[in-house]
Amino acid sequence: MDKKWLPLTVVLGVAGVAVVTASLWPDGEEKPPLPQTLCHGALSRQTAELIDDSKGGEVSAEEWESKGKGTDYAVFKGCSVQRANPDSDYPRGIYQLIIEDTRSAPGHKKDSVALGPGFTGWALPDQAEVTLPTGCAALMGSTAPYITVSLSAPSQAEKKGLVDRESAIRNSATVMREAATNLVKQYGCAD
Repeated sequence: MDKKWLPLTVVLGVAGVAVVTASLWPDGEEKPPLPQTLCHGALSRQTAELIDDSKGGEVSAEEWESKGKGTDYAVFKGCSVQRANPDSDYPRGIYQLIIEDTRSAPGHKKDSVALGPGFTGWALPDQAEVTLPTGCAALMGSTAPYITVSLSAPSQAEKKGLVDRESAIRNSATVMREAATNLVKQYGCAD
C-alpha cells in the first residue's frame, strides 16, 4: 500500500468503528430496574397490580411511616399505590395500604368475606383488613397487642362498576393474604 493512503485508511477505519458503536449503543440513559416489592416489602409488584382503575399505567408506590399516637402505639406505615398517567407527570392514586398497631381485637365487617384458613381478616370489594399473628406487634416495636393491615381501594367500589363484586373481593383478599404473609416472614413472627 502506498504510504500516502495510510492516513485516509486509518481515518476511515476509526469512522467505521464509531458508526458501528453508535448504532449498537442504547438510546438515552438506562433506567434503573423497577423494585420488585412495594409497600414496605408487603407486596410483590405482580400482586400490587391486581387492583386497577381500568386505565392501566406503570405501578409505583409512595411509602411513608411515622410513630403512632402515644407511647403504646409505635407502628404506623402507609403506602399509596399509584399508576402512571399517559397525559401527565403526576401518577394517580389507586389504593392505600396501612400497617398499624392497635388495641382493638380483630373484627368482621358486615357482608364481608373471610380471608381463608390461616388468616384473621375480611375482604369487601373496596376495603379489607388482616391482623398479623400476636407475636408481630412486639417484634415490630409496639406494646399494643395487634398489628393490622388495612386496604382502602375506592376504585373497586361496587357503585363504580369497574370490576364485578367477586373479582374485586378476590383481588382485595389476595392483596391482604400476601401482605400478611410477607410481613410475617419479614419480621419472623409466625404463630
